Formats: sequence, C-alpha cells, structure tokens
Amino acid sequence: MNFTVLIPARLASTRLPRKPLADIGGLPMVVRVAQQAAKAGAQRVAVAADDSEIVQACLAHGVDAVLTRTDHASGSDRLAEACTLLGLDGSDVVVNVQGDEPLIDPALVSRCARLLEEHPDCAVGTAAHPIHDAADFANPNVVKVVLDAAGRALYFTRASVPFWRDAPAPGELPPEPPALRHVGLYAYRAGFLRRFPTLAPAPIERTEALEQLRVLWHGERIAVFVTPTAPGAGVDTPADLERVRALFAATPR
Repeated sequence: MNFTVLIPARLASTRLPRKPLADIGGLPMVVRVAQQAAKAGAQRVAVAADDSEIVQACLAHGVDAVLTRTDHASGSDRLAEACTLLGLDGSDVVVNVQGDEPLIDPALVSRCARLLEEHPDCAVGTAAHPIHDAADFANPNVVKVVLDAAGRALYFTRASVPFWRDAPAPGELPPEPPALRHVGLYAYRAGFLRRFPTLAPAPIERTEALEQLRVLWHGERIAVFVTPTAPGAGVDTPADLERVRALFAATPR
C-alpha cells in the first residue's frame, strides 16, 4: 500500500540540546531516522522541522523536509501542518515516526500503515507489545493499552491494567488478556490528522497526560498491532545517544 512517513523534529530539547542534529556515525540523527523509515517501503519520507537548520541538514543528505511553525503544542500539530504543506489527500495514510528513533524497525512502520487498510473504521493505527516485567506493569511511565475483540483500543492508561482481581500474589501479571505496553508509533488518515488539532483536549487526556485519549474521547477508533517484542529504544538523554552511537559503530551498514 502507499503511505507517507512524516518525522517531526524540534531543535529545542531539555535533556539533549539540538537532538535532531546529534551526530550518529557521521550523519545527523534525524537523517538516520529518515533512512531507517525509508526501508519500510513508504512512498515518501519527509521531516517536519521547526528550524531551517534541520531542513538544510536533511536536504544536504537527500532527505525531504518542510519547515513548519515553531509554536506547535505537539508533534501531531506539526504533522497536521506538514500534511497541508505536502498537499496530502484526506484519505492518504501518514505514519508518524519520532525523530529520535534511529533504531525504529521498518517492518513495524509498514505494519502500522497496513492497519488502516485492514480497519477502515479506524482513523488511527498504533502498536503495542506484551509486558513481561511486573515492575514495568506497575510503572506509570509505561503506558498500557487494553484492546477489544477486533484489536481496537478501548483505553490507554498509566495505571496497571487489566487489573487482576484474583491475582495469587501482589504485582503478578494477568494471564489473559496479557498486559500490553503501548508503542508511540502512529498511522493516521491525513484528513483526520489535519482535523486533530481542532478537537478540544479531553478531560481524560489531561488527567493521564496522554494525547491519544483525545482520539477515543471524540468517538474515533484506534487499531492496534501487537508485536511480540519491544522495538529499539529512542534517544532521550546523552547516555542514550552514546549507546546508539556504539550500536551503529559496531554494525556494518
């Protein structure tokens, strides 16, 4: 199927200044992300940047990029503007790959895109993987998702769900349905992505600090692909950056 990968990139970062331009094996990180995403078979890969320096770095390495406003509240808002700048049709599928994920699995990107072909009733597709660690299950920084019988999201939460009322021991993971960790990879229909910033933030979104709950609150559906293993971690800190640099240095490409 045809789909477009959009990569939001913001120059300011509290924990890792100028993160999109951080060098990984001789290339800016955002370029590494774009190269990895291109392996998913996307019709087009483009970076949606908030600074001309990012745009110039991308263009210098053959990566398509558009300059968006600096005042967007979220990456979704930035991608909505990019959809307009790129002239995407309302039915086009857009996959949002974060600009700090140079290890993103191209197969997972492609699989998320296909979710919207398989679920015509859904405006958004995303991914999750089983939780095997009780500490992760209890960690509010690990976002969980609960699905219906058709593989659509019922709810996203920082709480430990599904709650196993009759667990034989405190903190034991529920056997069925399994606890699922949400992966922050999204596929959208471009028409909905452009509409998303106009939707009022949901009370549950504010309470949980989870933007995807706005989609459910306004009556739209989210399809979820469950991958058996966790994808590669993103780059949030200087330590993460050094880890990824070491992986790239050790792996022929």
